Amino acid sequence: MKNQQIILEDTTLRDGEQAPGVAFSPETKVTIFHALTEAGVKWIEAGIPAMKGKEVKALREMLERKEEVNLIGWNRGVLDDIKFTISMGFKAVHIGLPTSNIHLKHSIGKNKTWLLDAASDLVKYAKDKGCFVSISAEDVGRTDLSFLQEYAATVHEAGADRLRLSDTIGILDSASYAKRVKTVADACSIYTQCHCHNDFGLALSNTLAGLEAGATYFHSCINGIGERAGMPDMAQMVMALRKFHDVDTGVDTTHLTHLSQLVAQACDQPLLPWQPVVGSNVFAHESGIHTKGMLSNNETFEPFEPDLVGNKRKLCVGKHSGRAVIRHVLEENGVTVAETDTLEECLAKVRDLAIDKRGEVTPEELLNIYHSMQQEVVNV
Repeated sequence: MKNQQIILEDTTLRDGEQAPGVAFSPETKVTIFHALTEAGVKWIEAGIPAMKGKEVKALREMLERKEEVNLIGWNRGVLDDIKFTISMGFKAVHIGLPTSNIHLKHSIGKNKTWLLDAASDLVKYAKDKGCFVSISAEDVGRTDLSFLQEYAATVHEAGADRLRLSDTIGILDSASYAKRVKTVADACSIYTQCHCHNDFGLALSNTLAGLEAGATYFHSCINGIGERAGMPDMAQMVMALRKFHDVDTGVDTTHLTHLSQLVAQACDQPLLPWQPVVGSNVFAHESGIHTKGMLSNNETFEPFEPDLVGNKRKLCVGKHSGRAVIRHVLEENGVTVAETDTLEECLAKVRDLAIDKRGEVTPEELLNIYHSMQQEVVNV
């Protein structure tokens, strides 16, 4: 990756919370904020001050740590919103404005001329107040490329520090998203930020492509939550950048699983066991070939150690298990197994139980099976 100065900005507390059905209490928002900060996240989009009420209560508490972390307050393209955010003490503001024809017409009822003038005026106002100013090109996937360049040059000239390229409905593929980043770079030298939605499951790959094309900042959410199909998952982004591009985002990876569990609980949504990086199945092994390999060498069927991300390894007993893991679990529980025939018969009973249960056989159940078999031998 050409640009090694990549900056992760977490938006779990803004775009993440905009997931339908998700509503964080002030206490929950602040708890997640502190967990992010303790994990080393230095840029956090904290929320929407203009919502007022309990949102402001949480934001004021977060602002007590504004010297430790770059806190961004999100705003509509409305001057009063920005004034209020700055009055709260935010030193970084984001201005949300659309650039596609369909959003200009049907979302805010304005035209391109209005947009260029309004964006320029709002940026200048916030810069005059000493703020770091980020501004969107929302719905960049349906924005005319020539107008995108004009818009980028306009906000750059007005003093904007960053242009957020928002694939608002997730309709771009990696090549198309990278093209938008390069298109802006051809027009001016403004920093760009990747903001990719996951409607086609491409948010992570599109973000990586945008960073490869020269973007400096990117958005992610814990567990990939967010509007509709969500945003790029933070744990996946952190580990992909580390593994494939040798980029250190500054995040302490040992906090990733805890962060995931914290947000899953806050959303009242269970975490899928096969959630990459942090899911309970990621370092769990059941099939005979896999467990035999893992008992010999941990690198056989894992891309990295579970401790690296605060996760745990588990060897499971189930329908697909082999003799090696049966022996291993029995011996871990103080049973000495000598006869291969005993293991074979035990394995058959384990598989039948796993099918009946439609799931994993616990060590206790395995011990019961084995001891029952031994008792049958004694009684014969």
